[in-house]
Amino acid sequence: MSGSDLPPVALVTGGGGDIGRAIALRLARISDGVAIVDRDEAAANATARLVEQAGARALAIRADVSIARDTAAFVEAVEARLGPIGMFANNAGIEGVVAPLHEYPDETFDQLLQVNVKGIFLGLKHVIARMMQRGTGAIVNTASTSAIRGRAGLAGYVASKHAVLGLTRTAALDVAGTRIRVNAVLPGPVESRMIRDLEGQARKSAIALRRDVASAHGRPQDVANVVAFLASDEAAHVNGAAWVVDGGMTLA
Repeated sequence: MSGSDLPPVALVTGGGGDIGRAIALRLARISDGVAIVDRDEAAANATARLVEQAGARALAIRADVSIARDTAAFVEAVEARLGPIGMFANNAGIEGVVAPLHEYPDETFDQLLQVNVKGIFLGLKHVIARMMQRGTGAIVNTASTSAIRGRAGLAGYVASKHAVLGLTRTAALDVAGTRIRVNAVLPGPVESRMIRDLEGQARKSAIALRRDVASAHGRPQDVANVVAFLASDEAAHVNGAAWVVDGGMTLA
């Protein structure tokens, strides 16, 4: 949070998706306003309406997080219309396809790096620059348990999420000594469109995804609750951490 008497403004990318929507609604409870960014304008607007119903100001923005000018523009718009960004859920991401690495499509791999890695990088770059001017803020990047393990058939996704964790740790060191913090949340399988898509692809392919990928166990709200904690003053001494949210599944 901002450390001031006023609740901070929150920004959520990928806020039209299942996890992003849950994060936006959870942050609406501890913020003065929530900005929702998504490539799907209708989904962003739907989340914004729910945020308003929850009692917070809302702003929906259609943008592509992998494009630098889009990122610069939506950060500017949020601060101009809602106020300084105090909490940033850097959440937007895509899943790609299920295929063995030697058959993985080049174009899909490139797209995953553009959205899941460059998108996270650009969000960090532009939001941290604003937060550095004020000396305060909290950022939570959405990675995955795929950031700390391998998964057959998911080369692009796994590589991108490993990169998100690396960016989180680097950014945390870059802001160390300030009142800005950068952490990552690592969800396991969560009931969502993304998991349903991967499950459907697995059924049609020769690759049998591990049961922990093909069966969802968590809820979007489980992830959102951890994001809210990491974005709050209660996590004031937490920086550069990777918070696994998978019910202990990775331990096995």
